[in-house]
Amino acid sequence: MQKNIYPNKEAFIALATERMPFGKYKGLRLVDLPEPYIVWFSQKGFPEGKLGEMLRSVYEIKLNGLEYLFKQSGT
Repeated sequence: MQKNIYPNKEAFIALATERMPFGKYKGLRLVDLPEPYIVWFSQKGFPEGKLGEMLRSVYEIKLNGLEYLFKQSGT
């Protein structure tokens, strides 16, 4: 039996499709934001709410070299 590597499918899909709502990278998918930009947020503070949680997740994904998960998902 294959183990489900995506424990929360809805959260995974949201991370793969959600777009940056403001700033220099407005309209870019969160998972496609440049790593230095995400690191800057981690140092200065993530926004409040859902966007901040999602950016925090993207930071952890990039930090751990897991971006390939989004390329394999076909998104």
